[in-house]
Amino acid sequence: MSYGNSQRNSGEVRKPRPARTLTLTVLSTLILYGVAFAIGATSINLGLDLRGGTSVTLQPRLQGGQSGEITSESIDQAVSIIRQRVNSLGVVEAEVTAEGTGNNRQIVISVPGETGRRVVDLVGQTAELRFRQVLLVAGSIPTPDDASLLEGSSLSPEKVAAFQALDCTKPESTLGSGGDDANSLMITCDRDGVARYILAPAQVVGSDIKGATAAIDQQSASGWFVSLDFTGDGSRKFGELTQSVVNLAEPQNQVAIVLDGVVVSAPRINEAILGGSAQITGSFSQLEAQDLANVLKYGSLPLAFDRGEVQQISPTLGNDQLQAGLIAGGLGLILVMLYSMFYYRALGLVVVGSLAIAAAQLVILFLLLGEWIGFTLTLAAVAGAIVAIGITADSFIVYFERIRDEMREGKPLRVAAESGWLRARRTIIVADLVSIISAVILYFVSVGSVRGFAFTLGLTTLVDLVVIFLFTKPLVTLLAKNKYFQAGGKYSGVSPRSIGVVTPTLESKGA
Repeated sequence: MSYGNSQRNSGEVRKPRPARTLTLTVLSTLILYGVAFAIGATSINLGLDLRGGTSVTLQPRLQGGQSGEITSESIDQAVSIIRQRVNSLGVVEAEVTAEGTGNNRQIVISVPGETGRRVVDLVGQTAELRFRQVLLVAGSIPTPDDASLLEGSSLSPEKVAAFQALDCTKPESTLGSGGDDANSLMITCDRDGVARYILAPAQVVGSDIKGATAAIDQQSASGWFVSLDFTGDGSRKFGELTQSVVNLAEPQNQVAIVLDGVVVSAPRINEAILGGSAQITGSFSQLEAQDLANVLKYGSLPLAFDRGEVQQISPTLGNDQLQAGLIAGGLGLILVMLYSMFYYRALGLVVVGSLAIAAAQLVILFLLLGEWIGFTLTLAAVAGAIVAIGITADSFIVYFERIRDEMREGKPLRVAAESGWLRARRTIIVADLVSIISAVILYFVSVGSVRGFAFTLGLTTLVDLVVIFLFTKPLVTLLAKNKYFQAGGKYSGVSPRSIGVVTPTLESKGA
């Protein structure tokens, strides 16, 4: 007898605790709101069509050493690279388009919000990266000592004159524009304007880089840097470069890292670097390191660009249109709730509560994602959320109808709520997964506002899964324990009449 009891206890299934699940779900939502207020995420970022933003026109030009015409292929390649750079900052709903024809083609970048100026500065960089051996380094301004530094050098008179005329204290000397010839000597300044350099031809260029990431040095507290990973051929060339200068005297044992014609840093090489990776240091801030990694990660632009006037643009939708859209969406949501209450009676309260918690979770995710990844809400994104709300309503219907089916087979409500869930959850999961997969594919193959639609469609569908499992199901389980619902009250939504069961009547029969 004791053996049988032991077996029953060891095989006992843990009972669900719906009240605890509901409490944790509501509490976690409130905690997320607390996190949002703590980090200052108190407003949703709006996109170009709802808020306006910053717009700039980039006029392409051929770089130094290039000849011929500006082709449509090079413009399209530049648009693709710029769009990748923008997307790497987050889902910001930026618009990158090419306008005009022939040599008059321009690239127009429109970015929502006040952060657009940073994005414009980022995407306009040519991002030509060179690794050059340092031949000579001097102070920021020309001095009589330049003659002694240049004595015995094999520089051409033109290069000597250029070096002696270069003044790195002038702002234009440190702006950089790219277009330098990788196969020729180079005379330039560092980005801080404190030194002039004569650099050897480049032995490693940007196309030799496979990837770039920003990181912070936790051990030496030297700040942010950019870590580079080279391709196979790039690793070989970088190893040969560092090996060839390691035993030379200063400054010939330095390798300058040149970005768009300006020296970012020129570290001394103490040993050959053969591992296929390197670091760019230079007292970067976090944003500077991240931006540099982003522009290097996606390659250099095939063209140089002259930046046009940066302008603020107004929202493409007026406030009246936005308010009308929000009112229409709100009315639609109210009608869904009213219909649920009419059709499912008191059980419709589950729909109302579930939609309310789903809306609360969606809003807090918009706030947090806006702060963390730059998510912005556009009209297309709102449409994606509204479509996904319909998917959420479908989940309720599938579950409720499964419960009614179980009750028609004679099962009591408490049993029907559990067995109906086992039958409904697979359908709900499959339907939501199909929607999520579609959203993911659409997000990666589309551009512009369509990506916003796909993002919110997938996000809202994920919220539906969380709500149906952690709120709707536990709430139905609690209601199934209520005496009014168990008795099939008239307005419970699970009365015999509501589920379509005809109660038989007693008739007397004669002999």
